[in-house]
Amino acid sequence: MTYDRLVCANCAAPVNEGRCPVCRANRERLQQENPLLANLNPMTLIALLAVLIAAVALLAHQTV
Repeated sequence: MTYDRLVCANCAAPVNEGRCPVCRANRERLQQENPLLANLNPMTLIALLAVLIAAVALLAHQTV
């Protein structure tokens, strides 16, 4: 999950800006849980999904 669009319930600012202690703590927690996926934007995730679907389709076509 990317946190670039999350809004803090404490200060109503984007979490990625880290304006208050709650934002900073949540941003740190999200980065520690999955540092690889924390920095990916939605378009990158869509592109990776498209490549995965294409690979599965190619494998399915080769076995038939």
